[in-house]
Amino acid sequence: MEQARSRRAEGSTEARAAAPRTQSARVPHQLPSGDEVRERAAAADGTRGEHTHSEPPIPHPRVREDVAAGCPVQDGRPVVQRASVRGQVLDALRAALVRGELTPGEVYSAPALAERFGVSATPVREAMQQLALEGAVEVVPNRGFRVVVRGARELAELAEIRALIEIPVMLRLARTVPAERWAELRPLAEATVRAASSGCRATYAESDRAFHRAVLALAGNEQLLRIADDLHRRAQWPLVEAPSSRGRAGLLADAAEHTALLDALAAQDVTVVQSLVREHFTGSS
Repeated sequence: MEQARSRRAEGSTEARAAAPRTQSARVPHQLPSGDEVRERAAAADGTRGEHTHSEPPIPHPRVREDVAAGCPVQDGRPVVQRASVRGQVLDALRAALVRGELTPGEVYSAPALAERFGVSATPVREAMQQLALEGAVEVVPNRGFRVVVRGARELAELAEIRALIEIPVMLRLARTVPAERWAELRPLAEATVRAASSGCRATYAESDRAFHRAVLALAGNEQLLRIADDLHRRAQWPLVEAPSSRGRAGLLADAAEHTALLDALAAQDVTVVQSLVREHFTGSS
């Protein structure tokens, strides 16, 4: 009898082990897709108190004209070519400022600019804050950013400061740098001519600053390079009423002065160097 009870207990245990589990499995929480995350972020960016109504339209460059001019665009939007979205947007905004596409005195919201560039408002807002530090725009609480209005007096003041800083440096370089070093910079001067021929002010602005940075780099002063480049960039922002000389012919004339400056530097003609640099800054594009 004891053996019978033992066999019945073992059978019951085996039956319970063989019986299917009826407890329901827990379903893990499903994470949102990448598209949903981006949509939520974009929606959140658009609700930070920046109003887009009654905002001036932002012109989209016409594809054929901009491609022919060397300004990369796609489907009417500037082409983003850098790894950092913020850096990309910053470059695009700087180019829009140089081309006069952002009207001085007008207020632009980050969401509206973000729509133009096809990104969320966060990198646009960060880029505009950098431009505010540079003096290109000013923050308007709860609205966005106003493009700074510049006049001829400010441009003249910038030219005076640049001359005070750079002319003594270039005169010293003219006396000390051998001619073969100046010959190495000739490709950069020729690049400014090609950029000027394209007619794209943004493309020319980049090549123009690259040439001046290369010249001043021979002085071996990093602080000088930073200050001079900042002043140069600010001098390239257009005035409220851009003069007619700011067209392709004006860019070509400006670029030609680079070649003449290299010739004078190589010849150690300090009188011509001083005259050319001062004239170059006065008529700086």
